[in-house]
Amino acid sequence: MTRIFRASIAGALVLLAVFGAVAHAQDNKTPDYAAIVAAPDRVEGDRTADVRRKPAELLAFTEVKTGMKVLDMETSSGYSAELLARAVGPTGKVYAQDSAAVIERFVKDKFDIRARKSVMKNVEHVVRDFDDPIPPGVGNLDLITFFFAYHDITYMPVDRAAMNRKMFAALKPGGLLVITDHSAKPGEGISVARTLHRIEEKVLREEIEAAGFKLVTEADFLRNPDDPRDTKVFQPAVPVDEFVLKYRKPE
Repeated sequence: MTRIFRASIAGALVLLAVFGAVAHAQDNKTPDYAAIVAAPDRVEGDRTADVRRKPAELLAFTEVKTGMKVLDMETSSGYSAELLARAVGPTGKVYAQDSAAVIERFVKDKFDIRARKSVMKNVEHVVRDFDDPIPPGVGNLDLITFFFAYHDITYMPVDRAAMNRKMFAALKPGGLLVITDHSAKPGEGISVARTLHRIEEKVLREEIEAAGFKLVTEADFLRNPDDPRDTKVFQPAVPVDEFVLKYRKPE
């Protein structure tokens, strides 16, 4: 091997190390959540939803950072998947999950239209059953989000215990699950999930924790103690009382 050739190899290795260090430095940064929500290319319908969903606060609560691998459960039209894609950036990855039945009945082509946006390049649409939501070969996820949809799963033919175990297995040790839903009255369990689209928080907690998740904290920015919790969550007379929970897979 000539001296010039050895020098060329050494130089290339140095450049690779530099590029790798730069890429690593760009990852694991906390993005500007308010700027993500304020991005000028977001559609007006999403901005309308922002009023209720408070996405800047929710993104901050998830601790999502650049470069992360995230699974968004029941992504529906992709409102949350797009926000997460903006947060993880081009070095990150978002798996946007939905079942074929939900897409056929509710989503249609809404997600596909959103997927044409350049900001969605790092999003993979995962069409899989809820009790088997993880694509083969995917694991070591940093974060799973399950926003305002767990109640829907309770009246579908889904093995929720299996679903929760598979989410747990797909997370890396120390990875987070952030779950939000519309609150039902104590004692109602899942009985009003189809009619009012609400779920009793205690029941949801018990099911999630049975899979091994450990509660880290909860937030109150979507709470409303004045909600009587006896009406459907669509176009309510008062803001809906909603709980926000953060779980961790033990190290």
